[in-house]
Amino acid sequence: MKKLYYAAHTYMIVGVISGLFYRELTKWYDFTGDTQLGVVHTHLLALGMLFHLIVLPLEKLFTLSTSKLFDWFFWVYNAGLALTVTVMTVHGIQTVVGADTSAAVSGIAGLGHIVLTVGLILFFINLGKQIPAQRQGAV
Repeated sequence: MKKLYYAAHTYMIVGVISGLFYRELTKWYDFTGDTQLGVVHTHLLALGMLFHLIVLPLEKLFTLSTSKLFDWFFWVYNAGLALTVTVMTVHGIQTVVGADTSAAVSGIAGLGHIVLTVGLILFFINLGKQIPAQRQGAV
């Protein structure tokens, strides 16, 4: 459970810092257009902090971490999120400073989203296995 709390707390800190970084970088360069940098903050807070805070009571209720799938989910999901936001940050900075971007950057961000999806699939498989079967006649 502490692992989930620490992950949520870390994503909260990095998410707030990324929002500050976005605001200051765009002010520094007088940038007013759209950039991937603007949604890094949201990805970190929603997919990082909030998701882990939602998993926390599910862990308490269903002891998800007793399954080997939990560790797979945790590390795959977080690797996917880290890859996604890192590449989004790089792409966003390139956009703000006016540097050329390559299609590879978008492709790698897509890979990050795929890894995130695999992590979510592992989470739901684990959750489904840990939820006790409904007893006959129970509501």
